[in-house]
Amino acid sequence: MEKKIKVFAPATVANVGPGFDIFGLALEGIGDELEVTLRDDSAIKIHPIEGYENLPTDPDLNVAGVAIQALLKELDSQQGFEIVIRKRVMPGSGLGSSASSSAAAAYAANELLGSPFSKKELVRFAMEGERATSGKAHADNVTPSLLGGFTLVRSYGPLDVVSIPYPKELHIAVVHPQIEVKTADSKRILKREVSLEMAISQWGNVAGLVAGLASGNFDLIGRSLEDHIVEPIRSVLIPGYAGAKHQAIASGALGCNISGSGPSIFALTEGKATAEKVARAFDEYYTDLGIDHKVYVSGINAEGAKTINKLAEKV
Repeated sequence: MEKKIKVFAPATVANVGPGFDIFGLALEGIGDELEVTLRDDSAIKIHPIEGYENLPTDPDLNVAGVAIQALLKELDSQQGFEIVIRKRVMPGSGLGSSASSSAAAAYAANELLGSPFSKKELVRFAMEGERATSGKAHADNVTPSLLGGFTLVRSYGPLDVVSIPYPKELHIAVVHPQIEVKTADSKRILKREVSLEMAISQWGNVAGLVAGLASGNFDLIGRSLEDHIVEPIRSVLIPGYAGAKHQAIASGALGCNISGSGPSIFALTEGKATAEKVARAFDEYYTDLGIDHKVYVSGINAEGAKTINKLAEKV
């Protein structure tokens, strides 16, 4: 059995327009790396996180430690772990930072213990990491981070997650203004009730987005990215949001919306060339505003959490 493993779990875009708390997709080239080692005792030790020394190392508070403890509880195991986290997703970015660490931790522990669970079964353990940071065990980020692709949380009770087919030409441009929006805060400002008329409009877009993805109908995908419930409220927390969305659509994006709870903004496109054009527009726009930012271009990561290297030493 492997004693040490290095893993990667991708960053994600959640909500994806009308799919609040149910849709998510995995990004390429950005995510968290974890190096996890089996210990000879029952302790879970998390090393200080380089560049993020304010993040907790207590395994009862750190999302990686919480996810692994949830998995161990299910197995009735006292196995200990040593965890080194290399964060490549900024907390509060709206790109699933806590989900990347939670998913990577659950995946790594499962691999080291002989894979008693499938990737889909790991979702419920990674969700506990999400509960530790936001107060709610939501699955819209951890599901694509683990499984890859474009995913749907059909139900939370019981948990039922589904992979949705999508056209391979679908690409994403993301801009991350360098401010932090805490998930708990952005949820707190949302309305608790919506009108039936607004709900019907939102359901139509949810169904339309699934149909567009499954059929490869890019025009339908674009028309269905409208969000009538969350975007109007959360967008006020993001500087320059309306202008960024205008630039994305003018540059050929199918649609544009808030990634997760923000402040990152994503645009879906048909093809990489258009995504790169949108990314340049995002970059120029936020440069002109004088707001520090990062820009990413990505296809949809079909693999999700993966092993980078099994580090030789065995038990």
